[in-house]
Amino acid sequence: MTIQRFEIGPRMSQVVVHGGVARLAGVVADDAQAPVGEQTRQVLAEIDRLLALAGTSKSRLLKANIWLADIGQFGEMNKAWEAWIDPANPPARATVEAKLAGAYLVEIMVEAAV
Repeated sequence: MTIQRFEIGPRMSQVVVHGGVARLAGVVADDAQAPVGEQTRQVLAEIDRLLALAGTSKSRLLKANIWLADIGQFGEMNKAWEAWIDPANPPARATVEAKLAGAYLVEIMVEAAV
């Protein structure tokens, strides 16, 4: 089976497609100083772009892992998520609190059918 890699860097690819599934690397915001809601919107916009690059979209999401620097911001992150997600096709999802690199407040990693 073919493996496709997109936006290959020195330590990882942003997207790997294999077996009909696109797997995205963890995505963080462009502006680490923004509040969690805005960071989440930035992350989701980048996820849209990367999914399109792989030939898929959020309506084909299978799984999402979300890491929050402060689980107390769960509600604010969810507002952005719920405004973005395809309500007819929500993925399996887990959200946990974790220490993130730098000042990032949220990181999201998804898988989608191609």
